[in-house]
Amino acid sequence: MTRTSTIGIALTFLLALITGCSDEPRQTLALNWVPEPEFGGFYAAQLNGDYEKAGLNVTIQPGGAGKPTMQMIGAGQVEFGIVSADEIIIGRARGIDVVAIFAVYQTCPQGIMAHEERGYKDLADLLTRNDPAGKLTVAMEVGLPYGKFLAEKYGLEQVKVVPYMGGVAQFLGDPWFAQQCFVFSEPITARGQGAKPQVFLIAESGYDPYTVVVAVNGKLLREKPEMVRAMRQAVAAGWKAYLDDPAPANAVMAKLNTTMDAAWFAAGAEAHRPMLESAATKEHGLGVMTVERWRALGEQLVGLGVIDTAPRAEDCFLP
Repeated sequence: MTRTSTIGIALTFLLALITGCSDEPRQTLALNWVPEPEFGGFYAAQLNGDYEKAGLNVTIQPGGAGKPTMQMIGAGQVEFGIVSADEIIIGRARGIDVVAIFAVYQTCPQGIMAHEERGYKDLADLLTRNDPAGKLTVAMEVGLPYGKFLAEKYGLEQVKVVPYMGGVAQFLGDPWFAQQCFVFSEPITARGQGAKPQVFLIAESGYDPYTVVVAVNGKLLREKPEMVRAMRQAVAAGWKAYLDDPAPANAVMAKLNTTMDAAWFAAGAEAHRPMLESAATKEHGLGVMTVERWRALGEQLVGLGVIDTAPRAEDCFLP
């Protein structure tokens, strides 16, 4: 067999894994970002045949900046999509019938990273310290709920807030620059280029929505509850497999996202591991959600002025 034909067979196999190959009705899972470790369990479920075992034929659709997964789910353009818990509450408050069925992250992995040499003790210190050398610049999306939370809790008068433009280039070049991040992404990239980032989770300050949440259109849930529950079962199996051994799914994602190498994927998988499990998951399994957390998040969003009235917590997720 020639090298060319071997590559062709490998690519055909990879395409089959990503798009499915049967004539059965397909279900699309729309990601809200490019293939990275936060989606590892979804690809593991495909590699291990967990979707097929559950009677599903799932196509994973990669995302990117600005992909409107909430609107796509609400409009019925895709069966499943990745959003966050606060997006679901805001969407439901605005009349979008979207329901969460599985929460990957029990602790929100979003944070603010600064240079270790600054010596900040915590997020409060970072955002309120009046450094004699000048105000710290913080790149973040202040208009999003987490930004509103930080602005209300800490005031932000002691820092210069600028829009987050993506990447780590400015962070690498400016020791007085901090930025929003996800623990499995930007800090690893920065370390790989010689920086020493220190990450402070926003969850530790009190804003902790479920993140990387699989959601479904409410109408589809009511019409095909067995199919939706089968998806949840398959996703749970995939995430268990990814936690046991992330390497196979990482290899698939690395072929789809060639901007990162194998070492980066391995580091990301290790960095996010503690955030996928909680006391609740240890008792009830990966992806579990509680009405108490949904209710508290709804009340928090009302308090921040993001929505006027919170939807019923029980309507936001599938128990």
